[in-house]
Amino acid sequence: MAKTKHIQQRMNQRSIRHEWLNIVKSFGSDNGDKTILSAKGIDQAIQELKKISSHMQKMRSRGGIVLVEEGGDEITTYALDSYKPQLRHQWN
Repeated sequence: MAKTKHIQQRMNQRSIRHEWLNIVKSFGSDNGDKTILSAKGIDQAIQELKKISSHMQKMRSRGGIVLVEEGGDEITTYALDSYKPQLRHQWN
């Protein structure tokens, strides 16, 4: 979304970064034409991000996770490290 000259001036005056606005959009609550991210909302978002980080570290220790989908249905899942192609026997 394009930023008006007005918001760019206010962001400069108030030392508000562009990245912060993306965070407000992601974690804030809609209130009419405003999106608000309060201190309480920030604390909740931090706790949620800590949980996500913990899950990501566990998934990383397994080499990643694969999810197989078809037509919007989840078919199967496995740890990326779990797939080890079997050596084919050569029949002579």
